[in-house]
Order: sequence, then structure tokens, then C-alpha cells
Amino acid sequence: MTHRSTGTGRSRRSFLALTTSLAAVSLAEPATATATPHPRKAPTPVRTPLHLAPAREQLDALRRRKISSRELLALLLDHHKRVNPDVNAVVATDAHRAFEAARSADDHLARTGEPRGPLHGLPITVKDAFETAGLRTTCGSGELAEHVPERDADAVARLRAAGAIVLGKTNTPANCQDIQTSNELFGTTRNPYDPERTAGGSSGGPAAAVATGLTALDVGSDLAGSLRLPAHYCGVHALRPSHGIVATRGHIPRPPGWLTSGDMLTPGPLARTADDLALLLDVLAGPAPADAPAWRLDLPAPRSRTLDGLRVGVWADDPYCRVDTETRELLARIEELAAAQGARTDPGARPVDLAESDRLFQTLMYATGTASASDAAFQAEVDAAAQLADDDHSPGAFYLRSRTQRHRDWLRADEEREKLIGRWARYFEDHDVLVTPAAPTAAVPDLTSVPVPQRRITVDGEERPYFDQTAWANLTSHVRLPAATVPVGRTASGLPLSVQVVGPYLADRTVLAVAEELSRLSPGPVAPALAG
Repeated sequence: MTHRSTGTGRSRRSFLALTTSLAAVSLAEPATATATPHPRKAPTPVRTPLHLAPAREQLDALRRRKISSRELLALLLDHHKRVNPDVNAVVATDAHRAFEAARSADDHLARTGEPRGPLHGLPITVKDAFETAGLRTTCGSGELAEHVPERDADAVARLRAAGAIVLGKTNTPANCQDIQTSNELFGTTRNPYDPERTAGGSSGGPAAAVATGLTALDVGSDLAGSLRLPAHYCGVHALRPSHGIVATRGHIPRPPGWLTSGDMLTPGPLARTADDLALLLDVLAGPAPADAPAWRLDLPAPRSRTLDGLRVGVWADDPYCRVDTETRELLARIEELAAAQGARTDPGARPVDLAESDRLFQTLMYATGTASASDAAFQAEVDAAAQLADDDHSPGAFYLRSRTQRHRDWLRADEEREKLIGRWARYFEDHDVLVTPAAPTAAVPDLTSVPVPQRRITVDGEERPYFDQTAWANLTSHVRLPAATVPVGRTASGLPLSVQVVGPYLADRTVLAVAEELSRLSPGPVAPALAG
């Protein structure tokens, strides 16, 4: 059930006055030359509203008691009322219980002076693919329209244990099965920079919510770029962590009640800064409850906090999935920037063949998707695959053969994956990170009204397959590597442009340190007008 609340004992006006006066972030504007001999007036500070401040700054304001959790929650809910109807990122709110949790957080801090955890009192949202106890969880599917879980997903339980307040749920395509975000229950999530373009998918709701200040943090999920592509299109940061370090139980799909997940599904954080990704990663990463008595996670420290001396591979383009001119120019600027900071850049070495890697990824992805198919639907695919001609190598035939492959064939594909993992490991013996495009282009037009088989994208005037959008993200999805989307530029029309930073397995902190440096040294996108 969706809960709503209209107040907490103070007027909305008093909440807004308090938050803007005490918790705005001031950034000095550059001074301009003047011919007058009189002393210059100090520049007027540019005030960033608290809802657009990084999570760490919101948490600092909470802990210093410049603002209460209830006041911050009220500020965010007011912002939701003004902004969310235009972007359609948040599809359910739990205001009543959120205010109860905020009151408890405020009382605890006033009584003890200590936070309950690193996210104490911070209102956030989570993707509507994660089960939330007592709050409807649909994963965008009409079949789950009335599904109200009794138990939190493991990732959500870790958020609450860290003190976070789950304010609401963010939109996703039905069963997370699209790379744009629209469904029959809630409609389309729009790109914050251009409503005619897609927010990406399947974590389009989370990315749009973070970009427009509806939340400082969100938790999404990634199989085929479902975290990273929306982050790129919406101009925010995202991390697909090393596979296996964030528990997946309670994520849909698979169906409610299942204990297993797909072998490539990885939950991960979205935020407006790389530093906030690190904050949320520390909360999410760790053993599943059943494993907690026996092991702990201790991710290595970053190899460096700067680019100086780092060995940075750059893979700017590839014949298998050509990128557009603005993306190539962005990668060239990033390579120059890294070299200027003392990095040892290598634009030539390649860890794997992109086409071969992507084909293996698709083979494994199509196979894992069959687990929750109905018996009748799967049998129909088996029958259709049996009718394929031996010389039929069309995409449809590849899809059916992958979906219905024998277990022995899957085992062989899994062996190929392990060999691929070994090739990446050898690459990272000589490189600390690899920088690639996040996607072939900036955000593409929304294609909700177009049937999936007829969808196409355009890259420098050339029509291309719809799913080329995720080919660069797919590089890491089946080989367990951490990969971050880092917004570091914008197109001539103002759309965000990002790069992808890939690191060795379990080198998540190195990836985030590089992401933070690239972000600090780059202009990045400006906040969308909807965020104001």
C-alpha cells in the first residue's frame, strides 16, 4: 500500500525556510573584471538547495542538527509534489511510515548524540524491483500490482540497518526487461534533460530521481547495463559492484519468494557524486545473512587517490559497436586529461574481443532468463528452436538456441566465461583501470510506442540495432568486474555524456577513486531544469 502524509506539526513554509537558510551549500562565483577604482563587492554565493546536495552533506546537516530528519523528509516530499509529475520517477511513497522512522531517528540522535548507522535519518528511494516489507513492490508488472512483501530484500534490510529511511520506490520496466523505463502500471519515466528522450532502463526511475533531487541515493540493479545506462543518460553516477559482494535475495525478477537470482544480476548504488557511491557501497556490500557468521568483506583500499602514476587503459571505440563523434571526442579529452595528471595511458591494448565477449554475454543472459518462464512458454521455445534450420544464424535463431541450450552447452559457455575472466585478470596485471564509452551516444529518443523488434537508434546518422546501447556495458556484466558510470561532459545540445571506468575484480574502491578524480577534473553536466 502507498502511504501519504500531509504534515508533521509545522507548516511547509517553515520547513522550507529552515532548510534553505541553514543547509544550503554555497559555491563562490568567479569574479568579473571592473573598471571602477572602488573595492569589489564580494560575489553573491550560489546556493544549492539541500535536496540537490550530496548525501554526505545532507547527513552532515542531520548530525550537526542543522536540520531534522523530519524536516528533510518534508522538504523532499514537497519537492516530489512539484517535480515528480513531470519526470515520473517515483511511483510509490511511504510517507506515513517514513515520518515515523524520521521521528525515531531524531529522538535517538537527541537522546544519545550518536547516529544508529552511516545513513542515520536520511530519506532515500529504492528501485521497485527490491521487495520492501509493507510497501507494494511490483517491478512494473501488472501480475504483481497487489504484491505487498512481508520481508525486505537483503539490500533493503542493510539500508534500514544503516539508518536510512525508505521514502518510496522508483520506476522500472516490467520485470526489469527493457533498456528504457515504461510499464502498464505507472507509465513512462522521462529523461530529466529532455522529455522526448529516454531515461534508460531498467533503473531509469532511480537515475531520474537522483538527477532531479527526489533523492540523494537510490539502489538499482544491473544485468545488462541496467544501472549504468540510465546513469549515463540522466547524468548521474552509478556503480555496478564486483559481482557477489551485494546480496540479491528479494530482487524481482526472479519471482517473489525465490531464493536464487540470475548468475549475473548485481545490485548497486546511484548518486550525484562518486563519493556518495562509496558511502552507499559500504552499506550494501557484505555477506548475505546466511553467510554472515563465517565471513567478512574487506575490499582493498584504492591503489591511488590521484591519477598520477596510475596505469590507465583507454578503449575509445570499436568496429563492433562504433560510438558517435561527440563520444569519441570525450574519450580523447579524458585520455589527455589523465595523461596531464601523470597517468600512464595506454590506448592500444585490449583485454578481450568486444564482439566475442558480447556474444558470450548474450548466450549466458538469454539462458538465465528462462528460470522463471512458465512451463508452457518454455516448451513453446523448445519446440520453435527444434524447427530452426541449421544454417539459420539470425538474431532470432541465436536467441532461441541460447534460451533452450542443453545444460552441457551452458557448462561449456560457463567455461568460456572463466577463460575470459582470466584474460581480464592478465590485462589488469599491467593496467589499474580501463576507461571505455558508457554507450554509443547520449540519451536516445524514447521509443515506448514502438514495438521492440522495430526499435532502432541512430549513431552519427547511421541506423543501428536498439540493443547496441548496452554493448559497452556488457563488457563487464558476465565477468564479475566493478564498473562505474562517470558523468564528465555534455553534448552540444546539453545532454549528459559519461565514460565507464572498469577495474579488476574486487578493486571497487580503485574504480570509485578514479571516478571521483575524473569527475572533479571534468565539467560534467549541469543540473536539469526539473531539479531546481
